[in-house]
Amino acid sequence: MSWVFLKEFVRNWETTGAVAPSSLALARRIAEAAKIHESKRVLELGPGTGALTEAVAEALPKGSEYLGLELNEIFVKQLGQRFPNLRFEAVPAQEFDFNQWPGEGETFDAVVSGLPWTAFPESLQKAILDHVLPRLRPGGIFVTFAYTGFHLLPKGRCFRDLLASRCYKLTTTTTVWGNLPPAFVYVATAGEAVAPANSNSGR
Repeated sequence: MSWVFLKEFVRNWETTGAVAPSSLALARRIAEAAKIHESKRVLELGPGTGALTEAVAEALPKGSEYLGLELNEIFVKQLGQRFPNLRFEAVPAQEFDFNQWPGEGETFDAVVSGLPWTAFPESLQKAILDHVLPRLRPGGIFVTFAYTGFHLLPKGRCFRDLLASRCYKLTTTTTVWGNLPPAFVYVATAGEAVAPANSNSGR
C-alpha cells in the first residue's frame, strides 16, 4: 500500500475514497476497456498516486495526448515527477476549462476515472458527468470502476442509473477478484450526443 495514499486518505477521506490504490490488474482492465491503445487523446479523472495512470501510460500510443485532473495538489506534484511526459492539473473536474485545452470543439477518445463516485453527493456526480461527457467524441468511451457488492447498495444503484442515463450504451466487465476490494468496470459509450438512453448492463 502507498503510505502517501493512506496519509491522504486519512486527511481527505471524502475525496480520496479508498484505503488503497487500485491494483495493477484492475488498472489494466480499465485501460483495456477504454481502448487506450487506440486513443489519440485521453482524459483521466482523479489519478491519485498514479495506479491507473501507469496502466494508461503503458497502453497510450506514441504521439497521443493525455490530461489528468486531480484535486489533491500533493498527488499532482508527485504525478508530474513520475510521469514527466504527461500533463496534470490540480483542479476540480467540473471546473476545468476544456476550451483552453484541448480547445473549443475538440474531444477525447477516452475518459477514465478513479473518482469515488458513491462518496459524492448526486449534485456533484451530475456536475462532473455533465461537464466531462460532452467532451467525448461520438463512440468515445468513459470507464470507471465499482466495488463488487457495494454497487448493489442504494448509492451504487443511483450512480449506475445516473451514468446509464447519460450515455448511449452501458456495459460491465467481469470482476477483478485480485483487487482490494474486488471490483469491476463500467464501460459507457457516447452516442452522437450525450443524452439519456437505456442501459445494456447485465448487472
